[in-house]
Amino acid sequence: MTPTALMDITARPGTVFERGEGSWLWDTQGRRYLDFVQGWAVNTLGHAPAVIREALDAQSRLLLTPSPAFYNAPAIELARRLTQHSVFDQVFFTNSGAEANEGAIKLARKWGQLHKGGAHEIITYADGFHGRTLATMSASGKPGWDRMFAPQVPGFPKAHLNDLASVQALIGPDTVAIMLEPIQGESGVNPATTAFLQGLRRLCDEHELLLIFDEVQTGIGRLGQFFGYQHFGVTPDIATLAKGLGGGVPIGALLARQHACVFVHGDQGGTFNGNPLMCAVGQAVLDEVLAPDFLPRVRAAGEHLTRRLQTLSAHYGLGAVRGAGLLQALELGQPIAAQLVAHAREQLMLGGAQANTGLLLNAPRPAVLRFMPALTVSLEEIDQMIEGLAQSLKAVR
Repeated sequence: MTPTALMDITARPGTVFERGEGSWLWDTQGRRYLDFVQGWAVNTLGHAPAVIREALDAQSRLLLTPSPAFYNAPAIELARRLTQHSVFDQVFFTNSGAEANEGAIKLARKWGQLHKGGAHEIITYADGFHGRTLATMSASGKPGWDRMFAPQVPGFPKAHLNDLASVQALIGPDTVAIMLEPIQGESGVNPATTAFLQGLRRLCDEHELLLIFDEVQTGIGRLGQFFGYQHFGVTPDIATLAKGLGGGVPIGALLARQHACVFVHGDQGGTFNGNPLMCAVGQAVLDEVLAPDFLPRVRAAGEHLTRRLQTLSAHYGLGAVRGAGLLQALELGQPIAAQLVAHAREQLMLGGAQANTGLLLNAPRPAVLRFMPALTVSLEEIDQMIEGLAQSLKAVR
């Protein structure tokens, strides 16, 4: 099967995936893979969970979309549950994380028009990542993005993570907000410290700024708490969700506390936003994640993953293990991440020569591996991943 009609926008391997179940994928040749990428932290409940299949089937028999000009019951209920389990008061549903972050930028600038004399600058961060629209690429600090589709959208001065002085130096009369990921994912899983986030909250209170958390990757249980901000104990004014909220289907959310909810009719919209089909899936995901024993299991799995990675790192003389919950990274100490990813996927025979099993890993940086398994991953599957990674380390090094 040659995908020549698809635009060539990334260096995809030749593998064509056909089906998945839980932590596992199968390709068209019948080979299976232990998946520690899960669509970049998208598949909260793993591949093809029954609860999502059932939600899609049931809702598709009722209503796909009536247009966002009308209310629908799944959107109302999903918004209610998100606000019930957070500090936020209102929700606007989107189709992606980039769209949710674009909405957060618009909301902050509208707030600045109303309350800060037209202030519009949003302080963001070097190495941050907020999406691929023109505005969210400009807000991101990914190297080279300032030239990719120049000119950039202005108004996003860059500070440095965990450097409060770099933030203070950028605050001026045009500043309206500070926006960041609590853990930078694309830069290699670099967490903000609790002290730094607390310092940002103080700065925002002192200077009457909005604090925006991009929780596209850290939300919906990924760190072991429902929202990432709960892991750090710091309350933002605005937050964004996507990825894990849909468990594999496209949905995002912009959430805000009441004082920041300043959109008026006509300010925001979108043809498919808040459609009942995706919102029904979001409810199914929340049913699982908010069950009493789910998040404790995520925290236990995250602790097990940390221990196993630290032991592996010590054995092979690698670098730091960092992150939280089931969003973690391993420093390799040398730029072999891409080779490890390729070996684990293509040549590894996890579990013995007859197993015909590969391992899917992610390399966000040349010397870093990132681990984003399903939140339902078992301790045994974590051990299998460590075994496979050890095999690839031996082969590549």
